[in-house]
Amino acid sequence: MTAKIVVIAGVTAASKTAAAIALAKRRDGELVGADSVQVYRGFDIGSAKPTVEELDGVPHHLLDVVDPDEPIDAGRYAELADAAIADVIARGKLPVVVGGTGLWLGALVRGLVALPRPEPALRAALEAKADEVGAPAMHAHLTTVDPGYAAKIHPNDRRRILRALEVLEQTGRPLGELQAEHAKGSPRYRTETYLLDRPRADLHLAIRARIEAMLAAGWVDEVRALLERWGPDCRPMQSVGYRQIAEHLLEGVPIEEAAQRAYKATRIYTRRQRTWFRGEPLGGTWTEAERVP
Repeated sequence: MTAKIVVIAGVTAASKTAAAIALAKRRDGELVGADSVQVYRGFDIGSAKPTVEELDGVPHHLLDVVDPDEPIDAGRYAELADAAIADVIARGKLPVVVGGTGLWLGALVRGLVALPRPEPALRAALEAKADEVGAPAMHAHLTTVDPGYAAKIHPNDRRRILRALEVLEQTGRPLGELQAEHAKGSPRYRTETYLLDRPRADLHLAIRARIEAMLAAGWVDEVRALLERWGPDCRPMQSVGYRQIAEHLLEGVPIEEAAQRAYKATRIYTRRQRTWFRGEPLGGTWTEAERVP
């Protein structure tokens, strides 16, 4: 019989971590992260990484597990999460998986579709085309040939855009279609899943308050130190929020404008998260943090 886990997922600023901590306390659980920025060491304030005080004694696995220049993808995440879950279960605790990175959660709960390895010549041609026309134009093309997958990724997510176009060339089938077929397979875990959201107006207020709190907590200084050590091209620096604060520091964008850009980018990201989770067969109940049993 497959192991039992609780999954608390959903949109940014919906209080997933607080709900997961409360549930873990009620049900003798430990947290296992599913956040593609919180895994990086040093990316603390802007990823809303929980503090020791916020965790209040609840163990949280898969925070600070890789340096910003180390690669990590959904496959490696699933391996790390599998190991953490096994460790939690071995000690008689309930694994509570918490985070908003949909692709990683899908890899953990359903596994990954087997895809052909990248072809250097094809990838080079796609990279050259992206250099010529830009990632948004490549995303627009992807929307015409693989609308399901295109809707799940950002128009500037060059890496995923090119991989989807590469897979289409290699297999003759859209990546979104292949993933949908794979998702019909047997689940890897028995899951009790809660997908968190808030009424739109409340969520937008929470996003703005969250950004203001991060700035007050020293977010700009954190990004400045990260840029000095790791540079602007490390992968987590491209994430929502960090990218906008980096623009303030590197391009002279006024901090008020950078904060507004971060707010708008986060709102867009929450819309993509809703689309992803509604399209993924994770199951579960859409609810608000205060209503998680």
